[in-house]
Amino acid sequence: MKIETSRIHELAKALETERKRQKLSREEAAAVCGVSTSFIRDVEAHPESCSLGKLVRLASGLGLTFHITGLSQTEGDPS
Repeated sequence: MKIETSRIHELAKALETERKRQKLSREEAAAVCGVSTSFIRDVEAHPESCSLGKLVRLASGLGLTFHITGLSQTEGDPS
């Protein structure tokens, strides 16, 4: 499965917007979410190079959830 770069940038912007809405500095958000301050900086500047697992951890720490839709199995694809 490939996630389009534009979608990753939308996700990063949503995470940054939520962090700011909660009035959290990068340092405070890092402490709450269990990630490093440099990771938050990287997400906000270059999200395409960040791991999905850490993006999920950041979102979860900010009280956000993911809903994935539109996935379908192709014939012969066991996943």
